[in-house]
Amino acid sequence: MPTGSVTVRVPGKVNLYLAVGDRREDGYHELNTIFQAVSLLDEVTVRNADVLSLDIVGEGAEKLPTDERNLAWQAAELMAEHVGRAPDVSIMIDKSIPVAGGMAGGSADAAAVLVAMNSLWELNVPRRDLRMLAARLGSDVPFALHGGTALGTGRGEELATVLSRNTFHWVLAFADGELQTPAVFTELDRLRQGSR
Repeated sequence: MPTGSVTVRVPGKVNLYLAVGDRREDGYHELNTIFQAVSLLDEVTVRNADVLSLDIVGEGAEKLPTDERNLAWQAAELMAEHVGRAPDVSIMIDKSIPVAGGMAGGSADAAAVLVAMNSLWELNVPRRDLRMLAARLGSDVPFALHGGTALGTGRGEELATVLSRNTFHWVLAFADGELQTPAVFTELDRLRQGSR
């Protein structure tokens, strides 16, 4: 078994455009969006260990679970299940992406775990399989694997690269409060019902 560790630096994202369709039968909403990776990065380090563990430091770490409720933990379990072995890794996340700020920090961390475990365990899992695993974890996880600029459709997991020839400088302002994605979409549905 390979030893050592693998560290992956993974960016957050912003939605430059977001059109939200109706709720689908699977509970998700149909989306059309333009994803843009930004230079706020989390650093995820994965090591071989006796049991699965997760530690988080940095921006908003105290607000995040360090057990099976965390998407990075779920990514480790999913990758291990995919290759038929126990998820015996230690995950350390150093957060810079704001928590519950709409920048897909949890999704980015999950994608980083998939990539890190693939490298650490020398699995050579094909990119298409990583994308499939990412989509099982959440709508933003596939983009975290993709990066750059992309058109997202479906629930956001279907991606097409968008070529950009320019460099853009963004100023991001963060609110003190948090916005949880399920609550935002529930409120959108409520507002739409009231306007019909």
